[in-house]
Amino acid sequence: MTMLAWSYMSQTISKSQFKPQVLEYFRMVEKSKKPLIITHDGKPTIKISAYSEDTDSDLAQLKSSVVSYIQPTKPVGTDEWEALQ
Repeated sequence: MTMLAWSYMSQTISKSQFKPQVLEYFRMVEKSKKPLIITHDGKPTIKISAYSEDTDSDLAQLKSSVVSYIQPTKPVGTDEWEALQ
């Protein structure tokens, strides 16, 4: 395996560092489960993270977030749209 300039501490690399060794960086993200930030001109532009099928925790965050359905088919927030005023 090729030694890469990315350390587990920084987790941020430039696009020029990333491009020639894309597959190696993908493998490192997959193995470490830590996201990798790709920068362009020193500004973060892309975040690469390992895929996770943990949809239960996503749904758990939404549990009890809807208090009640008063009129579920009626449009909401129409008075807040600038285009409708």
